[in-house]
Amino acid sequence: MSSQKNTYRVLGVMSGTSLDGIDLAELDFQVSDKATWTFKIGRAKTIPYPSEWVAILKEAVHFSEGRLKTLNKDYTVYLAEAISSFVAENAIESLDAVCSHGHTILHQPEKGITLQIGNMPEIAALTGQTVVCDFRVRDVQLGGQGAPLVPIGDTLLFPAYDYCLNLGGFANCSFEKDGSRIAYDICPVNIVLNALAEQLDLPYDDGGMVARGATIDINVLDVLNKLQFYKQEPPRSLGLEWVQQFVFPVIEKADISAEDALATFTEHVAQQLAQQFEEGSSILVTGGGAYNDFLLERLRYHKSVEVVLPEPKLVEYKEALIFGLLGVLKLRGEINCLASVTGASQDHSSGKIFR
Repeated sequence: MSSQKNTYRVLGVMSGTSLDGIDLAELDFQVSDKATWTFKIGRAKTIPYPSEWVAILKEAVHFSEGRLKTLNKDYTVYLAEAISSFVAENAIESLDAVCSHGHTILHQPEKGITLQIGNMPEIAALTGQTVVCDFRVRDVQLGGQGAPLVPIGDTLLFPAYDYCLNLGGFANCSFEKDGSRIAYDICPVNIVLNALAEQLDLPYDDGGMVARGATIDINVLDVLNKLQFYKQEPPRSLGLEWVQQFVFPVIEKADISAEDALATFTEHVAQQLAQQFEEGSSILVTGGGAYNDFLLERLRYHKSVEVVLPEPKLVEYKEALIFGLLGVLKLRGEINCLASVTGASQDHSSGKIFR
């Protein structure tokens, strides 16, 4: 069933791998007869995770199946409470849907596995809203990576830029090539940088200040740059499991200070990013890493590009915005997942609707 209105009000909900909290954004979408989309981000908020939830979500990748089932139930209740309190405190009315990504615990698409918790049918009853969620599973069933899902939003909402780059837990980019959208994960970013900053009792390296004042370890940089993943052709995607297996051991074995590790990994990210872009191109940069001035300086050092930082709301809530759009496309019965990006056997309309 497709509902062909031309205006929608939804709540976009996203929890990313960097574990800084749950992003909630009130969104208005409008679509013209020519299928041109426009949007407005209304009230938006990040609800930080309490420390006990951070600890659980970090460890959950190692949980047994039974513990994961319990966690999924508990997290669904927790997420529903966060959504309901945001709706209540902002007196938001007449939502077409809550469009929620959930939180990724397992992502091993090559084994046909992806798990985002908080996407149980109960969430609709708990919030009293229509919920569109669980966007990755069908794509993996169709042989895709289940990621990245943001590119369809880049195509429809940000066609003016040569590239859209998101710097969150991981860096991913999307762009048009030969008439189709290409997108993929580039490398880890804040999932590593924040872990290193925590060793210095900092939540993150603010503006890259610590990295700027420290020394790059050339040997470690070389090992990181030679990781096999970087030789893979897209589609390709990353998860926490990969970082734990391939990145942290390299840094730990090197026995360098947390400061030097930050400098080295920041340089690694800058070099990996620079390899993706054409000289002179325009890049829309969003995600928490957009505030890492030193990282963006190093990117521009390696490649002459125009880095465009949009208004803070878009920097911080672009993923919530696009999951809102994915939910609207699902309600309309329209394609929201591109095979050219994920490697699935076909384009499709992904996600589940719970009324």
